[in-house]
Amino acid sequence: MRAPWGDARRPGPGARAGDRGQVAVEFVGMLPLILLTLVLLWQCVLIGYTFTLAGNAADQAARAGAVGDDCHAAALRHLEGAWAASADAQCDPGADGMVRAKVTLHVPVLFPGAASFPFDVTGEAGAVREGERR
Repeated sequence: MRAPWGDARRPGPGARAGDRGQVAVEFVGMLPLILLTLVLLWQCVLIGYTFTLAGNAADQAARAGAVGDDCHAAALRHLEGAWAASADAQCDPGADGMVRAKVTLHVPVLFPGAASFPFDVTGEAGAVREGERR
């Protein structure tokens, strides 16, 4: 006796037998678009992280310069790996009692250390020099 709803394993009289695997074919067709979206999102995360690192390194360099420590070493101490290798830290003691630090980092392509974009990210910070009396 046959069930009233039909047999799910066998196509009915009006169904096409060639539809098997259609979801797999659609997924394979969409896979490059999915991967491209993930790569672009990852690259946006790296750009944002580079901005964060540059700002933090500039803050640390300005604080170190304000108390008389080595500004350049303080900036590089808070960067790791490929970001430290591509960093350019400059400190300006200034005549107005302010220490200004500027840290420039290269923006990596996909992961740090391989290649970088032709534009840089700059973080700037300032701190009042401590220990001086007017």
